[in-house]
Amino acid sequence: MGNMENSKINIIRSNSNFYKFEYLIDDKVVGRAYLFLIRNNLHKEPYGLLEDVFVEEKYRRQGIGKILVKKVIEKAKELGCYKLVATSRFEREYVHKFYEDLGFKKWGYEFRIDF
Repeated sequence: MGNMENSKINIIRSNSNFYKFEYLIDDKVVGRAYLFLIRNNLHKEPYGLLEDVFVEEKYRRQGIGKILVKKVIEKAKELGCYKLVATSRFEREYVHKFYEDLGFKKWGYEFRIDF
């Protein structure tokens, strides 16, 4: 495992609607999360979509995912989002608890079409 003391977070803004968060240990990316800003005519503020939260297997259970999601929440607030949405498959109860522990509420279903 890497030295947590040699860790940092990069926030990469690809454009005005997309941010990538990287957690690095010894200059190696071991975790990531994405924030997408979505605008519609219902609100003047955008909402955020949290996507693709991932931590390399050998670095899991060390709080890296929690740190990344907290950074995304902080950035979404800073950008004026009126809400932040995270999705998870039904069977991933541990992920549901992870999000609930961070302040997310179960709100509804996600419907999609795969292409």
